[in-house]
Amino acid sequence: METPKSKFIKVRCNQCKNEQVVFDCASTIVSCLVCNAELVHPAGGKSKIAARVLEVLE
Repeated sequence: METPKSKFIKVRCNQCKNEQVVFDCASTIVSCLVCNAELVHPAGGKSKIAARVLEVLE
């Protein structure tokens, strides 16, 4: 069984529209650097993204 590849993704905060690069397998909550809104929630593997995904970075 292959393990899923982890990637960095660029997201836009839903509240202040700040763009930020985050890890899609984050083990902690990732907050916006501007308004402190939660962007990423850990979910035991792939994270739940609570912001708009703009692009997946290779």
